[in-house]
Amino acid sequence: MRPENQSSASEFFLLGLPIPPGQQGLFFALFLGMYLATVLGNLLIILLIRLDSRLHTPMYFFLSHLAFSDISLSSVTVPKMLMNMQTQEQSIPYVDCISQLYFFILFATLDNFLLAVMAYDRYVAICHPLHYTTIMREGLCALLVAGSWIISCGTALLHTILLVQLSFCANNVINHFFCDLTVLLKLSCSDISLNELVTFSEGGMLSSLPLAIVLGSYIRIGTIILKAPSTKRLLKAFSTCGSHLLVVSLFYGTLVGVYLLSSSWDSKDIIASVMYTVVTPMLNPFIYSLRNRDIKQALEMFVNRVNLVKWKSLNPLITVRSTVKDRF
Repeated sequence: MRPENQSSASEFFLLGLPIPPGQQGLFFALFLGMYLATVLGNLLIILLIRLDSRLHTPMYFFLSHLAFSDISLSSVTVPKMLMNMQTQEQSIPYVDCISQLYFFILFATLDNFLLAVMAYDRYVAICHPLHYTTIMREGLCALLVAGSWIISCGTALLHTILLVQLSFCANNVINHFFCDLTVLLKLSCSDISLNELVTFSEGGMLSSLPLAIVLGSYIRIGTIILKAPSTKRLLKAFSTCGSHLLVVSLFYGTLVGVYLLSSSWDSKDIIASVMYTVVTPMLNPFIYSLRNRDIKQALEMFVNRVNLVKWKSLNPLITVRSTVKDRF
């Protein structure tokens, strides 16, 4: 990179969440608990899908990747936010800020595409049940996930490369709890017209395409069900799509509120950002586990297996104690 294109800012300062004075400890405990619930809940989902052969289906294959993406999305922003809240150290090095931006875009875009892929999977399951195994074959599922990863990595790399070409002069204070692209562009003292063009064109296309797939899939599902309405069919569709539809509503609802409906960046947008970076990834495993019979059964089998292992490990000790008592 040429010297004149390098950023003059060696670090940024994250102002963090708009927390009232004296309540840092309370919010630290709250967000730490939410982050641990996110990591442990999604890891449990991945473990159950891995161990239970009945969950080796396309829907749960996509769900395991969504769970991993949710863990990663929260891990990009929350640990740094917690460290800043605990130490009151608001600075973040330039390289760390750019890295955080790259991985945030990567996993946010991956979430976007995985939700679209899962919507297509539900469409095939309900509208073409007899051909489901033929259409959603293993090779296609792997291709859809690999394509989502490749597009997400390419999108994040493109925005990151364009951003590092900019200069950041006097103002290096970020009114956010992580390095968000929108806020960083506002801080630059360079011409950001190319960045904005790419953000609105490429970013808009990659955001609207998955959303169109989700809406198209559910519109088609609705029309198929309404052609021959029955209570049994409605309950089956609701049990199949209810969890995914709720997750989609949480994800897209907060994104639209932050990036489309907001004219200026303020505390409301920061709070809305918490929804899709902290709250939604935490709720996903609960939504899928509480509303999914297969996940509940897999969890029960896992708990029973753990209890059986514990009993077997304690049983020799019990036998030895009983033998000693009999001798005396």
